Amino acid sequence: MHGRGDMNRSAIGRCDSDRMVELANCMEVCQTSIVPSQDVQDVQLARLPPIDKVDIAEVCIKPTSRAPIAEVQGQVKRMLEKRNLSYANGPLSIAQDGEPFLFEHVQSICICDADEQGSNGVLLFWQVNLKIYLYQLNDEGPGEETEETEGISSFQEWVLPAREFFGLWESLIYDTGLKKRLLQYSETALLFADKGVDSHLVSWNRVILLHGPPGTGKTSLCKALAQKLSIRFNGRYNQSQLIEVNAHSLFSKWFSESGKLVTKLFYKIQELIEEEDILVFVLIDEVESLAAARQTALAGSEPSDSIRVVNALLTQLDKLKSWKNVVVLTTSNITAAVDIAFVDRADIKAYIGLPNLQACYEILRSCLKELLRTGIISLPMHAGTKEVDFLSFKTLIHWSTDSEQPCAEEESEASFHLSRSLLATAQACQGLSGRTLRKLPFLAHATLANKLICDCSKFLLILADTAQRELSERSCT
Repeated sequence: MHGRGDMNRSAIGRCDSDRMVELANCMEVCQTSIVPSQDVQDVQLARLPPIDKVDIAEVCIKPTSRAPIAEVQGQVKRMLEKRNLSYANGPLSIAQDGEPFLFEHVQSICICDADEQGSNGVLLFWQVNLKIYLYQLNDEGPGEETEETEGISSFQEWVLPAREFFGLWESLIYDTGLKKRLLQYSETALLFADKGVDSHLVSWNRVILLHGPPGTGKTSLCKALAQKLSIRFNGRYNQSQLIEVNAHSLFSKWFSESGKLVTKLFYKIQELIEEEDILVFVLIDEVESLAAARQTALAGSEPSDSIRVVNALLTQLDKLKSWKNVVVLTTSNITAAVDIAFVDRADIKAYIGLPNLQACYEILRSCLKELLRTGIISLPMHAGTKEVDFLSFKTLIHWSTDSEQPCAEEESEASFHLSRSLLATAQACQGLSGRTLRKLPFLAHATLANKLICDCSKFLLILADTAQRELSERSCT
């Protein structure tokens, strides 16, 4: 045994338990309709119909803060009432002069779920019921559980929300609706379990299967989903943990032992979920390693051992259904190789394909904004000191199709043309995986003779050339 020892009983002790209880008690989530000032109340609200919409404000408290959680929550609420007439996805700035208390105690405030309704992803204050979730990140890395006989780590374990996964959800860009669908499914699955819905009458398994080609972010999305749910449910559970199973460690060199190793692993997981105030996520990456189609396994060299592994996994998944505080997250690169009985147990079977044009554009846009922030690349020389930025994909398409283009100001016109160049680059990148797209700016920069000076316009051309080279190299393999 290596690492954390009795994880389910020691994990909470690694955090300030009093602080955790205070945070949980306060997380009877603050739900409020933002009340505008008297001047704003005079606006003709009837021009836009109200939307039955709940927006989320996720507030990350600094690890050094010992301020009362209720006071932090109240300060955030007052700041939003005072400052915001509309809500759009993304972080909110905290001014040191304007909000000294929040500047001292809060690491970040992020608005979530505002892009599903409203015009161009912006919701006005009278269209919103705001929920505020507060949390602190756990700074410890993963612990390991090692098999005594094989000496191989059988799984890694994180206490959530973990600093390692901070910002991961926001960095993942997929077709519209995928992340929302997974989040809503998970929230409903946990709610049904928590309310004691009879699973014999209404069936669900709390099993998610993400499948698709390599490099599309399936594993990252599972981890990000677990992190997100740990924040949303920290008023219900005192703590959340992520268990990432090392599927390859469960195959023994001894004949017929693999099925026993799977059973032994799930016994350890059951020890964790016996504590009902801990929410547990079990991640099995490349699940085809454990749930290979039994019909195919019959043609292998040791068919009986492979079949025992699949049978053991299915049996243990069925046992987990009796526990309401566990969610199983799985991924596969080869869906056809997964046993049909496992696929049938998955409530959500979501295909994660290569990024479409919009996803390519937004991934590259986020990369370029980061390179601009760090000074690795610069705005075009003709931009001068004007406020030039990359437009969102939706805004760019809207401006491109609007006969009355809102580009009268020089800043808007420069942003529009720079974004059009980015769109052309994104078109050249179609066919690449999300993993490769994230790597592309690094590969492009590595080709520069002068790595200290490069403006955006030139870098976009280099990005397109690098993308074409990556695509041609892949076609030759």
